[in-house]
This record gives sequence, structure tokens and C-alpha cells, in this order.
Amino acid sequence: MGEPHRFEGAKLALYLGDKLAVILRDDIAGLPFAGFWDLPGGGREGAETPLACALRECREELGLVVPPEAVVWQKEFAEGAEIKWFFVAKLSANAVKDVIFGDEGQRWQLMSAAEFMAHPKAVPAFQDRLGSYLAGVRQDTL
Repeated sequence: MGEPHRFEGAKLALYLGDKLAVILRDDIAGLPFAGFWDLPGGGREGAETPLACALRECREELGLVVPPEAVVWQKEFAEGAEIKWFFVAKLSANAVKDVIFGDEGQRWQLMSAAEFMAHPKAVPAFQDRLGSYLAGVRQDTL
């Protein structure tokens, strides 16, 4: 999994059934991508691993405990001098009933991957990263 000590944060594209759980970012002046659709995740705390970071952030933001075995894809990405990790996990559609929205963001909702990829107010870096995963999935099915 690379060098975990080099990373700054992690995001999780979490499928609940066939839809992504997305979060509408707060609309606060100075906040990067304020009012955009985002994915669960955030900055590293202490010496946690990339996966531990992504799963903790998802638990804080959506109240969902995602088991590590639910993760189906992972990749590190460079953002300037920083390393960020991107994970994809899949839970049953029934997990929707367990969502407890945290205190970051305006609201959450389910969105198809296609809708997120095409949305003009989705965080572009996460559209690109989800696109990397989807490109691999499409190739695997050929």
C-alpha cells in the first residue's frame, strides 16, 4: 500500500447498493469547493493508515462502520507535494437505514456514479479518481 507515513488524507467512494453516498459541503466563504458534492473522507489523524483514515471519516460523517473487507479498490494520488488515498467500498443498499449524518456538510444523499461524474458541482478531483476506478471496472468486464 505504498508508504502510509507519506499521506495527508483519504476519501471513500461508498456504494450503498448501486448508488454513491455523497455529502453536500458546507457553503462557507473560504472553504474549498463550498457547496459542492463531496465524498466521505478527510485529513489524517496521528499515525493512522490511509484505510483507517477513510473508514474513520466515513463513520464520523455518515455514522457507518464500513468493514475493511468491503473495500474493493484503492489507489494513492499525488496532490502537489501531498499524497491522498482514494478507496471504493460497497455495502448493501440496506445500510441506508443506518446512516446518521454528522455535523460536517449540509446534507447527504444517494447519487448514481454517472450523476456524480457529470455533476457540475461535484468536487472535480474526486470525479477524476472515481473515473479511474470506473475505467478499470469497465475494462475488467470486457
